[in-house]
Amino acid sequence: MSASALTVLRARYDKGQGQALISVCSAHPVVIEAALLHAASRSQPALIEATCNQVNQEGGYTGMTPVDFRDYVFGIADRVGFAREGIILGGDHLGPNPWKALPPGEALQKAADMIAAYAEAGFTKLHLDASMGCKGEAEHLPDAVVAERAVMLAKRAESVAPGQPVYVIGTEIPTPGGATEALDHVVPTTPEAVRATYRVHEVAFREALPEAWSRVIGIVVQPGVEFGHDDVAVYQPEAARTLVASLSDLPGLVFEAHSTDYQPGASLAQLKQNGFCILKVGPELSFALREALYGLDAINGFQDPQAPSLVETMERVMLAAPANWQSHYHGDVRSQRILRHFSYSDRIRYYWPVPEAEKAVQRLMRAMGERALPETMISQYLPRFFDRVKAGALAAEPERLLIQSVRDVLDRYETL
Repeated sequence: MSASALTVLRARYDKGQGQALISVCSAHPVVIEAALLHAASRSQPALIEATCNQVNQEGGYTGMTPVDFRDYVFGIADRVGFAREGIILGGDHLGPNPWKALPPGEALQKAADMIAAYAEAGFTKLHLDASMGCKGEAEHLPDAVVAERAVMLAKRAESVAPGQPVYVIGTEIPTPGGATEALDHVVPTTPEAVRATYRVHEVAFREALPEAWSRVIGIVVQPGVEFGHDDVAVYQPEAARTLVASLSDLPGLVFEAHSTDYQPGASLAQLKQNGFCILKVGPELSFALREALYGLDAINGFQDPQAPSLVETMERVMLAAPANWQSHYHGDVRSQRILRHFSYSDRIRYYWPVPEAEKAVQRLMRAMGERALPETMISQYLPRFFDRVKAGALAAEPERLLIQSVRDVLDRYETL
């Protein structure tokens, strides 16, 4: 789909007609299906994004190239009857991050190849992020260098899809996947930093790629939202007041907010009213999915005490391959076990594609499909669904409950 829904965001915001777009950042098929069904129910486009580490020309940690991810999303869309033209594909943090251990020239060449692969595959929303230093460089680079490299990446995208992409700049973001320390340090981006980022990118684009500057539609800033393992920094409008005021100095742009997971509905509404018209969510969606799976597992275990436990299967899978959680979850053995399953950062999401985990979920869903889900057990183990099931508004079917668990999160974003 074209990025027209993105290019009108600022004009609509200025007229008081703003509509925040939910950016769904997940590769889980149930999450993507739920996102498509949610968008269809509201006659909205579905914005689905992949990150540079998740999907790249070398496969990323999902094993998918941009073309693979596109076809994967399209396949789900075809199955549920969602028009491909209604999907906006985005690439997040497109830059040298996956290869920052390499010398700058080599890392940037790989980054350029990656963004070309994204653009060629039809991804139209591209977040340019060349902020990280590579081998032999400082960890954080000067703004002018970041902008120069961002334009270099945009040039490569334009070479394969001229005039098609829209761009997001800015790199002052929450920690990917959630913070690992207390959240009393979360401070909104300063207006000075926003203006500096804007100016340096404007100069670089106008000198080297002037036509594309009109397609820079957003800037990533830190509004003061974040989540850790067991707490959430909730948006405080007053603390972000001067940041919000700086939007008047950024013609044509809207703010993009990352890590809006777990924000209350009132906070999401305030973010939208303050010009944060692109709201990214990811771990909360798979967190909600895991909650529903574990609820079904508890029902299944009570109905059949001999049934294998999904919880214990996932524990075994995570212990066998600790790379995706070990450096993030600290504390004693008990604390680490709790975090592996229940942390807001939801690093268990990396393990659902493991064959043993996939088989365990399939086994659970088959078992649950063979017996009724009593209302009383839904009340005990899946209470968020009880009223709707009892009223007949939601079928007590395992697949429906998984989808609805994710859609409940997305519905909260529609209280905007």
